[in-house]
This record gives sequence, C-alpha cells and structure tokens, in this order.
Amino acid sequence: MIGQPTEMRIMDLGRVQRAAVTLFATKGFAATGIRELGAEAGINSATLYHYVGSKESLLASIIRSCLDELTQSGERAMRRSADPVVQLAGLVSSHVGITAVNQLTARVAEYEMRGLTGDNRIELQTLRDEYEQLFGQILERGQRVGAFDIEDLALSRLAILEMCTGVAHWYRPGGRLELEDVQRFFVSTTCKLLSVPSDELHGVEFIHDVRKLDSEPETQSSEIWGTTAQSEFARQSEL
Repeated sequence: MIGQPTEMRIMDLGRVQRAAVTLFATKGFAATGIRELGAEAGINSATLYHYVGSKESLLASIIRSCLDELTQSGERAMRRSADPVVQLAGLVSSHVGITAVNQLTARVAEYEMRGLTGDNRIELQTLRDEYEQLFGQILERGQRVGAFDIEDLALSRLAILEMCTGVAHWYRPGGRLELEDVQRFFVSTTCKLLSVPSDELHGVEFIHDVRKLDSEPETQSSEIWGTTAQSEFARQSEL
C-alpha cells in the first residue's frame, strides 16, 4: 500500500471487506479460505495479505467498524436528550436502523466473533460489552427516576438487544414495511415492555439517518442468501 493515496487504500479495503462479509455470512469464517476471499475481491492472495495481513485481521476490522458505528450512533442518541425515555427510543431506533441497512455485516459481527483469538477477541468483546452497556445505563437510570417499570434489568436489556438485532434476519428493503415503520414499531414495543405510557414520545423525533458501512455488499442479503435468508414468519407476513 506504500505510495498509494489514502482514498485508494480505503476503497480497496472496502472492496476486500465486502467480499469477506459476503463469504463469512454465507459460509462462515472458519470455512472460508484465503483464496476464495481473493477471488471474491478480484485480487490475488499475496495482494490480499498485503492489504489485511490475515483472515482474522480482516474479520476483526469488519466487526470493529460495525461496533464503532453502533457505539457512536448510540452515544449521539444519548446526547440529544437527558430524558431516559427519549434516549432509549433513539438508541433502539439507531440499532434497528444500522442493523437493517447493514444486514450481512451485522450478522458477521454477531456470529463470527468466535473466530477471533487473543488480543482481537479481548478488544472486540470489550467494545461489544461497552456498547451493550449503553442500554444498561439508560435502563438503570430510567428505573431509578421512575420512567421505566423493570422487573429484571439484565433480562430486559437482553430482550431489547435480541429483538433489535433480529432485524438483520428478516427485514427486506422494498418490502411491505419501510425502515422507519420498523423503527417506530420496535420503539413502541420497547416502551410497552417497560410500561412507558404510549403518549410519552408524542411529538418527539427520535429517528435519524444511518449510513451504509463500507463493508456491506451492494447486493441485498436476500439475493445472497436466497429465500432461506428470511424467516418463515417474514415470508408469510410479507415483511
């Protein structure tokens, strides 16, 4: 990469990441060979090593970019208001939006962290825990000030996160529901889970733009996965 402009290095890394996400999401990290990665990215194995160092380093860069995006967007949502209800609405809508726009990257980040070892594993598990703790902080403060009725804080946090992350498995751009509809529904469901009055967010704008990561393939996830990419529920419901 020596002598190449920064823009060219970024562009090439994005191309390699997109190839990796396509293969890791469909075959799994362990079952993907370095030659397959090179072929998918349109470069030879030597050049691939030159850009990313190793297959694990490439996986780590993909997961890191996803977690960084989630964390930065979540922190922005928290800064927009001091009200824990509004903060949580922003955090939920952000998580749903980023996951829906970056479905394959989100799946890789969710399932393939087990392929990491040593410092990579420690670093990225720490990043994941720090992000998930944003939800924990809001829930704890909301419970303390009486904004939320929470029976079990840890289980509530897990339920909200699992619900939001599940969007990666069934949401279809161009389907029956617009992304904003899904975001609003999930925020409403979260509020019901926590016994927040239905009019608490009336007139509050908690949905903001999310961006597509460089690692996300151009092809829609349903085209890569085929019809099995969607759950039976999603197909029957025409989501």
